[in-house]
Amino acid sequence: MEVKIRTARSLVSKLSSVSEQTRSEALKELRLITKHDADSRPIVADAGAIPYLAETLFGASPGFQDDAAATLLNISISCRHSLISTRGLLDALSHALRHHSSPTSSATAVQSSAATLHSLLVVEDYRPIIGAKRDIVYSLIDIIKSPKSPPRSVKDALKALFGIALYPLNRASMVELGAVPALFTLVVNDGRLGIVEDATAVIAQVAGCEESEEAFRKVAGVRVLADILDFSTGSSLRSRENAVSALLNLARCAGERAAAEVREEGLGVVDGIADVAENGGPKGKSKGVALLKVIDGGNKSISSIFRDPRFDSLLRQSC
Repeated sequence: MEVKIRTARSLVSKLSSVSEQTRSEALKELRLITKHDADSRPIVADAGAIPYLAETLFGASPGFQDDAAATLLNISISCRHSLISTRGLLDALSHALRHHSSPTSSATAVQSSAATLHSLLVVEDYRPIIGAKRDIVYSLIDIIKSPKSPPRSVKDALKALFGIALYPLNRASMVELGAVPALFTLVVNDGRLGIVEDATAVIAQVAGCEESEEAFRKVAGVRVLADILDFSTGSSLRSRENAVSALLNLARCAGERAAAEVREEGLGVVDGIADVAENGGPKGKSKGVALLKVIDGGNKSISSIFRDPRFDSLLRQSC
C-alpha cells in the first residue's frame, strides 16, 4: 500500500510540470492505474489529482482531455464524494460537454464526462446539485440534438439525463431547456435500438411533471408513444415498457385529457398496454395495469369500447 501511495503522489506532482511530455506520461499512467486497480482510486484522489484533472478539461489538447476525463470517470466509480466535493469539478465537466462539437475537443472526453455525471447521479443526494447546473443540462440536450454527435456520446448523454430526471424537481427545467422535442426526435428518426430504449426511458421520467403536458402535445408525444406500443412497429419490450411508463406519468399529471388522448389512439395502443401488463417485467406489468385503469374512464369501459373481455381480468388486478 505504501508503494501505491508514493506512486500516486509522484504522478500527481508531475501534473503541474512545465513539461508537456511529463504531464502527458503522468496522465496516461494515472488513467491506467485507476482503470485496472480499484484500490488505487481513493489513493489517487487523496493525493490531490482531482483538481488537476478537472483543470486539464479546460485545456486545448484533446489527448490530455481524453486521459483526464477517463481518469475522472474511473475515480468516480469508487470515490464519488471526492469528485462532487471538489470545487470546480462540475464546471469542468460542463465545459467539456459544452464544447462537444469543437475541433479542439475530444469525443471520448465528452463521453467520459457524461459517463462521470451518470456515475455521480447514482447518489440520490447529488441529483438536485447536478440538475441545478442548467449549463450541464443544456449541454447534454444539445449533444442528443446534434446530428454530428457520435452514437456513444448520445447514449452517455441520455444516461446522464435519465439520472437528472430521476429527481422530480429537475424535470420542469429539462422541459424548459428543450428536452422533450430533442428526445422525441431521437425516437422518431433514430432506428438504433439502444438509443431508442434509452431515449424512451428519459421520456418516461420527464413525463412526470405538469410542464410536460404542453411540450408533449407540441410534438404529438402521445401518438409517438402509441406507435411504439403498436405491435406492427416492432419495438422492443423495454421501449414498450418505457412508453407505458411515460403515458402513465403523463396521465397522472395531466388527468383525463391525457387519458382521453390515449383512448383515442384505438385498439392498437390499448392492446399494446395490455401486452405489457401481461408479459412485461414486474414493474412493467404493474404500470401496464395502472395505465389501463387510468384510461378506463367515462361512461363506457375499455372492455366494452374495444369488445375484448381480457381487459376486464387485467383491470381487476391490483397494481
